[in-house]
Amino acid sequence: MESPVSQIDSPTRSSPFGVINSSRQGVLRSQVDEVAALVGLTDREMAYALNMTPRNLHRLKDEQRFNVDASERLLLLKNLLMHALDTFEGRKPTVLQWLRTPIRELASQAPLQLLDTVTGFGLADDVLGRLDYGLPA
Repeated sequence: MESPVSQIDSPTRSSPFGVINSSRQGVLRSQVDEVAALVGLTDREMAYALNMTPRNLHRLKDEQRFNVDASERLLLLKNLLMHALDTFEGRKPTVLQWLRTPIRELASQAPLQLLDTVTGFGLADDVLGRLDYGLPA
């Protein structure tokens, strides 16, 4: 079984079973900053994606583990960011703009706005998949 650390530190996306296994183990709070640094997400954006307040996020010590839900969200966010970086050829400013810009196919919501639900992660990833294949996003 893969450790939560290897799931975050890996330069590629995690497999679905890797996400499940690591979520069950709990991801360390210290890894939030690593994921945020992939494209420069703010603390507020990270807290939103983890379904918590920025204040509660900051209260956790780096060595504390998230519960299953927050761990899964962090790993899904990492996968989404890695996919976006691949789609936009590593251009972090372009990824941030994409995350923050409303998209018609997402009911005129920005991908970040959908990350308060697990379904939203999938919808945002689907848009990236369409972009990968040159389909209208």
